[in-house]
Amino acid sequence: MLDDNETILTVPFMLAVVGLVWYSVLWVIGLLGCFAGRRYRLRPRSPLASAPANKVPGVSILRPLKGLDTNLYENLESTFTQEYPNYELLFSIADENDQALAVVRELIAKYPRVKAEIVIGEAHPGSAPIFRLIVPGIVGEEVVGVNPKVNNLVRSYRKAAHDIVWVLDSNVMVYPGTLARSVDALINPPPSRIKKSQKRIALVHHVPLAFVNEPQLGSRIEEAFLNTNHAKMYIAINTVALESCVVGKSNLYRRSDVDRLDATLKPHPSTADTPDKDRGLAAFGRFLAEDNMIASALWHELDVRHELSCDVARNAIGNMTLSDYIWRRVRWIRVRKHMVLAATILEPFTECIMLSLIASWCFHQLLGIPQWLTLLIHYPIWIIVDLDVYESLAGHPLPASRLWQFLGAWALRELLAFPIWCMAILGDEVVWRGKKYRMMRNGEVEHATGEGYLSSLLGRLRGRKRKDHYERLNNPAEI
Repeated sequence: MLDDNETILTVPFMLAVVGLVWYSVLWVIGLLGCFAGRRYRLRPRSPLASAPANKVPGVSILRPLKGLDTNLYENLESTFTQEYPNYELLFSIADENDQALAVVRELIAKYPRVKAEIVIGEAHPGSAPIFRLIVPGIVGEEVVGVNPKVNNLVRSYRKAAHDIVWVLDSNVMVYPGTLARSVDALINPPPSRIKKSQKRIALVHHVPLAFVNEPQLGSRIEEAFLNTNHAKMYIAINTVALESCVVGKSNLYRRSDVDRLDATLKPHPSTADTPDKDRGLAAFGRFLAEDNMIASALWHELDVRHELSCDVARNAIGNMTLSDYIWRRVRWIRVRKHMVLAATILEPFTECIMLSLIASWCFHQLLGIPQWLTLLIHYPIWIIVDLDVYESLAGHPLPASRLWQFLGAWALRELLAFPIWCMAILGDEVVWRGKKYRMMRNGEVEHATGEGYLSSLLGRLRGRKRKDHYERLNNPAEI
């Protein structure tokens, strides 16, 4: 048996071994994301781009709009100029007085040969009181849940002429060949994917690539995060493809697949016993991260898979202050906490600074290497890998004139990662587009009533019930 001294010596040794294994695994994941990302440096033209219109699947492009987002004209115009012979554009707008309407009408006049239509997606002031639930015979039944994006898309989704739909956020710009390459990935997956899994591809998505046109500190930090660490991990996870991992900037899927989903994430061979109102896009109105939930539902309920095409979703970052950036990160960590708790708890231990501290202690314990030496080696290599990911997605190296500014934003992002996580993990309320929501189990949300956290907790302990998790609205425009 080990005596007390041997036990004391063994515990640090075992912790050091575990820490070094964890450090190595994270490096493997990071390098995988880096090398897999290099395929983005070459975007070949799809043969579908020049095929006859009757020889390619039709696609309905759905763009939900609200207000004058950053770079809106160029973002929307990029879908009018797709090199694809058979598609339509449906612009979903919740309010018929929305400022984005003027931009859409100007583009429709500029491109008369593109089939495009404006769809008013929600009920608006003047409608009768409604519930956030589909109820036959109630005015404004398009309001299907708490999520305003889903509410905005419901009519366009139903109206779409084609089975394949491409949902694009209003702050995203895409290259002319993106649609053709994405459809190609959906119907003709690459040989490597076929060898890896015989399962059908049901969703094609794109890595966000941020670009900044307003020099705010928060915008720079968001750009550094999305174009390095986020992209690296996103590509790596989707390359391994052990689980669904999808963000909703740009997703292409079949409506016939989504119409079979009921958002339970449980396999079901038949939907015959499930009411129509509980399936399809409307079933995801109770989630804030509906894009991630749709992807997960496809993966688990239909046992199909996802594919990344070699395109990026160019995400225009507007006037984002440091505070805006912090609360945006808090929001999405709180959303993930209620969807993938284990991964969210482990998140700090995947970050650059925390990993460097773990590695320096482990190497010192096991090999006697000075901790400062490990740190001196760790950071330059990590930064080189991140800059390589940036170059792959952007199609060019980071300009020398922006190098130090970018690295400063990168360093500040890394320093803020753990404090932001601590803020996020302790709460459940989030603010999105000026409205406050409370996260619930499985990623569902409800409107926050303004009561404190303690009052809310006591109410739940007393068994207070909220029917269907929705509240009655007298003004649907408050969504």
